[in-house]
This record gives sequence, C-alpha cells and structure tokens, in this order.
Amino acid sequence: MSTSDPNKLLTKADKLTKLSFTRWTADWKSATILYEQAANSFRLAKDYENAKTAYEKASKGQEMLSSPWDAAKHMESAAALAKELRNWREVADFYRRASELYIECGRPQPASDALAKGARALEDTVPEEAIQLYTDACTVLEEDEREQMAFDLYRAATNVYIKLEKYTDAAALMLKLGLAAEKSNAINSQCKAYLSAVIIYLYAHDFKQAEKCYNDCSQVDAFLSSDQNRCASKLLAAYTDGDVEEIKRVAQSSAVSHLDNVIIKLARKLPTGDVSGLKAETVEGEEILDENDLT
Repeated sequence: MSTSDPNKLLTKADKLTKLSFTRWTADWKSATILYEQAANSFRLAKDYENAKTAYEKASKGQEMLSSPWDAAKHMESAAALAKELRNWREVADFYRRASELYIECGRPQPASDALAKGARALEDTVPEEAIQLYTDACTVLEEDEREQMAFDLYRAATNVYIKLEKYTDAAALMLKLGLAAEKSNAINSQCKAYLSAVIIYLYAHDFKQAEKCYNDCSQVDAFLSSDQNRCASKLLAAYTDGDVEEIKRVAQSSAVSHLDNVIIKLARKLPTGDVSGLKAETVEGEEILDENDLT
C-alpha cells in the first residue's frame, strides 16, 4: 500500500473518516496510517502542498486516537512544509498547534522548542510574530520553572527587536532575561543582561533611561559588586563628562567583549549622538546648586 498513488491513499483515508449508511463509525486508526503513508509519498515527490495537507490530516488522526505526541510531530512536519511553501501564517499557526499538543503530553521543553522553531522561521519575514513566538516559548519554560532554558530565547527576541530598531522593547527584554537569570541563580548572565540593557538605551541616545536602568539594577547586590556594574558606571560617567574618547575606550573593555555579538556591535558604535550637551546640563545643574548653597 505504501507504494500506491498518494492521491488514492488520501482519498481512501478521507472515506474512512466519513460516516455513511454503511459506515456508522469512523475508522481513524486505518485512516491515519494511510494519511501518514500519503504524506511521506508526497514529501518524497516534493509535492509539498499535498504533503502538508496529508500531515495535517495525520495529525488530526493521531489526536482522535488520543496520541497527542504523534499528532504534534505531524503538525511540526506540516509547519516545516508550510515554511518551504513560504506560507508564513500557517507556519505560525502549525507550530503553535504543535506546542499545544506537546503541552497536552506534559512536555514543556518540546512545546517551547516548537514555538522557537516557528520564531526562527519567521524572523526575517514576519519579525513581530517571531518575537511573540519567542516570548511565548519563554513563558512555557518559566511556567515549568525552567528559566535557565529560556536565556537564548530572550536573546534571540532581543536581536529581532534591535533589527527593528525598537530599542526600548529590546532593553525591556534584557531586563526580563536578568530576572530569569536571578531566579536561576545565574549571576553572570544576570549582570551581563543588565549591562546590555544600559548599552541599548545609550545606543538609542536615551541617557536618562540608561541612567535610571543602571540605578534600578544597582539595587541588586549581585550587580552592584560586578565588573558589569563598574563598566556601566564608567560609561555613564563618560557620557556625563561628554568624553567621547573615554566612551569609546570603555566600549572596548573586556566586560563589553563578553556580551552577545549584537550588543558588542552597538557598544562599539557609541556614542550615537552629541554628548557635549550632557556635560553642559551637568555644569548648569552644579551652578544652580551653588547658588542655593547658604553655607
């Protein structure tokens, strides 16, 4: 039967799932075997559209047979074929469905992995959807108290935000990564995430937000005593002084060199705007304080 015309296999399987005067119950077991055979035959013939349809039906069959694991596997196969066909909406929908089926099995890791596969497939074409899939993949892991497994997903989503020039969102994700790292007692990852957030704000030329971010993160003892904290402090001080050369020097430091590549690239482009105004604001602020000094 496996060498038969896959269209005939599909037609026969469909008939087995439909009720009639002579068939009062659907034969999902036999139908699912035929759907799987048809899907493999179509895929080998590079008839991806029909293979995708057959895998969808095979997934439904496995669901009807109370086998969500196999249903999820078939749905992932359908998603991979949707990617080949550049059907981006189906890519997202199928990987999401696969993830739901893995959750039904009580398997959060493959559930998260399915969402991440969808995100990677969509990064260049539907980046906003990719970010949502990455974020959902992180949530699946965190709900299972597997925060450490989500680090790379947070970084990947941050990279997409940076490509979109959505720097505030990128920095916010780095801070979320820092929180996940704290829960995992991954102090080095936590401190690197906080320094990365400061650098992202500086690259966006939002000094006030960078300073606020630094001050908030410095409430965390682990960051306060870290090399990453000292690096962030030096960067902010150099901005306050309007010292372009010092900014460039700090951006070349080892603390920055050990960050993710995309963050290193941002740091090496600092400063992105005129920093002399910051020094002027600082001097003006000091003069106002002197005028109010009654001693």
